[in-house]
Amino acid sequence: MKPLRSTFGLFKMKKWYGGVLILVLAIVMVFSYSLRETQRPQPKKKQSAYDFFNNHPPIDSHRKGNDSFKLPKVEAKKPSLIQKPKLINVEGLDELYAPRNVSEQESNVLLLWPHLHLLLSRSDALPETGQGIKEAAKAWKELLALIEEEKTTKLSNNIRLKEKNCPFSVCSPDNALFSGGNILELPCGLVEDSSITLIGTPNGSYRSFEIDLVGSNFSEEPKPPIVLHYNVSVAGDNMTEEPFIAQNTWTNELGWGKEEKCPSHVSSNNLKVDGLGLCNEQLVRSTMEENQNVSVSSGDAATNASQQSSHASANFPFVEGNPFTATLWVGLEGFHMTVNGRHETSFAYREKLEPWSVSGVKVVGGLDLLSAFAKGLPVPEDHDLIVNSKILKAPVITRKRLVMLVGVFSTGNNFERRMALRRSWMQFEAVRSGDVAVRFFIGLNKNLQVNFEQWKEAQAYGDIQFMPFVDYYSLISLKTIAICIMGTKILPAKYIMKTDDDAFVRIDEVLSSLKEKPSNGLLYGLIEFDSSPHREKDSKWYISDEEWPHSSYPPWAHGPGYIISRDVAKFIVQGHKERELKLFKLEDVAMGIWIEEFKRSGREVHYITDDRFYNAGCESNYILAHYQGPRMVLCLWEKLQKEHQAYCCE
Repeated sequence: MKPLRSTFGLFKMKKWYGGVLILVLAIVMVFSYSLRETQRPQPKKKQSAYDFFNNHPPIDSHRKGNDSFKLPKVEAKKPSLIQKPKLINVEGLDELYAPRNVSEQESNVLLLWPHLHLLLSRSDALPETGQGIKEAAKAWKELLALIEEEKTTKLSNNIRLKEKNCPFSVCSPDNALFSGGNILELPCGLVEDSSITLIGTPNGSYRSFEIDLVGSNFSEEPKPPIVLHYNVSVAGDNMTEEPFIAQNTWTNELGWGKEEKCPSHVSSNNLKVDGLGLCNEQLVRSTMEENQNVSVSSGDAATNASQQSSHASANFPFVEGNPFTATLWVGLEGFHMTVNGRHETSFAYREKLEPWSVSGVKVVGGLDLLSAFAKGLPVPEDHDLIVNSKILKAPVITRKRLVMLVGVFSTGNNFERRMALRRSWMQFEAVRSGDVAVRFFIGLNKNLQVNFEQWKEAQAYGDIQFMPFVDYYSLISLKTIAICIMGTKILPAKYIMKTDDDAFVRIDEVLSSLKEKPSNGLLYGLIEFDSSPHREKDSKWYISDEEWPHSSYPPWAHGPGYIISRDVAKFIVQGHKERELKLFKLEDVAMGIWIEEFKRSGREVHYITDDRFYNAGCESNYILAHYQGPRMVLCLWEKLQKEHQAYCCE
């Protein structure tokens, strides 16, 4: 029996040791699991713009020059033949993203800033990005100081701020007329249909006079840019010198631009600005006729020259001793000058020299100026005095996913356009119910008063998103990306639409049409299937071989209005986050380029064109009508309400 007890005791001992071993292993496993859980990255809490600016330190604010960021090493899924652009230091970016003393509610206008930070740091950024950010940082600093002052100052100072508001018209005081120089101050810039009228008489003292539209600049900048330099040379007494008008621009960075002269001595019929020739046709025609004259003997040369100059002068609008009325008005594509009721010259806007940036008018030279005034200037409404202002405010969004987000491109001083949209198609039931959200995307302005007015407007209506760069035309593709971010990360939507603040959109018809369309891989609008880059350097849409080396573009939808599906927007957001998509300055073409990449990734694309998206004007049964000023927008809305038909007002 003894051997049996020993065996049984050994069995009991092994069983006890086995239990201890299992217990030890269990403790080790629990400890290891706990350790892994504490080391595992926890999901990030969704960060508001307020949290970002108050808790997010500037990224490596001690970097120098163009040093790139040190990015964490990640294992590539597959080798890429094209090296990704680096992240670089951009002057002014850290100042833009520094913590600021704004409330959480106020920071709702900055919801996109955290998402755009890395996009603005790309080494392959659009050409004007650096300047747009640098100037935005200065403008933002000035604006925050004024906001703080407005919050803390007494009533008397608040009255002073109101007195510096944006007037509809201004006229020059008499002392400025006689002394010349800066004759008009334009507190909030110019907008389409603004005009400047000068009445005067060339006095012949200098044989010329100059009219300059002076741009905005910051205090530390040496000289303000000249958005338009209008140089008039009148004929001399001996009539051997041909009179002319020369137009140009000037900036600190580039100096004088390419001069455009009238008479031009060449036909300019193929070059149009808002449908108007660069020079009055009579001046061009008379000059071309002179150039076709046969050569004459030297003895008759002086006589012939005098006759030719006299012939040209007969059509010239400015004559010594003769009074004139000249009106410079702001078009969609450029400036236009009429003298005594006749169109004389047109001048296309140049990059970074746009109407909103004009701050004043300067006149020098041989001109006795009798009167100077400007009208049609941008005027914000007093939001506290608007009747039923509640219905103009953006509705509270309660849906987890919208049917559609509409992103509207706008510029800071287009106050009247935005108010017209709020009173018209933004009153569609789908918008008021919260199924569709409409947001304006606006860059900062170099004009402090304009920034302050649009800040107050943003707080009043809750439908404006500020962009962390100055509102240059060449940077609007960044707004397109911002709209995609808004529609996928902040206000998620099934569809995302882009439009402009001079477009009338029939939201009801858009939604009705989308019911029949695919919900994935969609580009819907007026689509261009066969187009090529503009290689003419004078073109507003000039694209160099370096920017786009191919002879044609992929399909793209015209910019006044198009719709994409959510999956396309997500692809664009992710592609730019990973720096795998190319930045391109023509925003509507850029969308086509990005969708082509979406297609190459193996996904199906549905290009659906619709002629009811009118990119230049209005036609009956429209879905979208473009180039509609505030008055026309309100008229279209009134017709829809009364007649329940899509009739135009023209």
